[in-house]
Amino acid sequence: MKALVIGGAGFIGSHLVDALLEQGEEVHVVDDLSTGKLENLNPAASFYKMDICDSGFGDLICSIRPEVVFHLAAQVSVPRSVHNPYEDARVNVLGTVNLLDACVKAGVKRVVFSSSAAVYGMPQYLTINEAHPLHTISPYGASKAAAEEYIRLYQRMYGINYIILRYANVYGPRQDAEGEGGVVSIFDRRLASRDALTIFGSGEQTRDFVYIKDIVRANLAAASCSPNHTVNVSTGEATSINELAQTMISTTNTSVEIIHQPERQGDIQHSVLSPQLALEVMGWKPIYKLKDGLKDMLLNRSGE
Repeated sequence: MKALVIGGAGFIGSHLVDALLEQGEEVHVVDDLSTGKLENLNPAASFYKMDICDSGFGDLICSIRPEVVFHLAAQVSVPRSVHNPYEDARVNVLGTVNLLDACVKAGVKRVVFSSSAAVYGMPQYLTINEAHPLHTISPYGASKAAAEEYIRLYQRMYGINYIILRYANVYGPRQDAEGEGGVVSIFDRRLASRDALTIFGSGEQTRDFVYIKDIVRANLAAASCSPNHTVNVSTGEATSINELAQTMISTTNTSVEIIHQPERQGDIQHSVLSPQLALEVMGWKPIYKLKDGLKDMLLNRSGE
């Protein structure tokens, strides 16, 4: 398989590139390095530094002619999307349209798109399944939802097959503090320097934390399963921020103070996604419990 990973120098993308190369695939990577890092990138992949909105992007895709495109390039910061919704839409919506146009011209067979639980907004019920209404509460969520719709439209118009993966809170090695799973990265760094952990609100708010290795497995499954589905990629297990802090403290055997600050406006109190459809469609289910993922993450970090 000839694969193109858009955003392949980023947190999730670079792990996916490694896994594809381990399978013996031909891997090409496009990344503008605005948030991705060259040190994350496997040198065995062919690399092109480019913004997905660039006019020459289509020509590049046509020259590569990949069979499968993994689209992970995104503006992922919710606060940044609120501050600058234009830039958020430029990257997440217009960049996706530019990519889809290029895929039509290049004869790409399938697009695997990394979406987000942010498309659901404030949960109307738990556990959230894919039938849950989309009531986004940030420009980031809206741009991800719009990108999803364009992908479905291009399937209807041009026959490009797709799998849309709606991630819960992803965590793991190489992660920056941005994004929806960034609290794990923040806590990890503060524990490493033995600084206090800051929790906003009571800490009883819950999230669904899914490990990077499970996310990679979902992407690999999405490349070959029956097409044209939108599925959650999650554990289906709710973990409070207080529980997360205590688990990380015990995993690292580090004693630090926990400081509570006022709740942040707009924060969702509870979010947990059902992974059942991913099992039915892709044969995928999570392997890593939170404590196991955290242990693996810390071992991985020490070995890098």
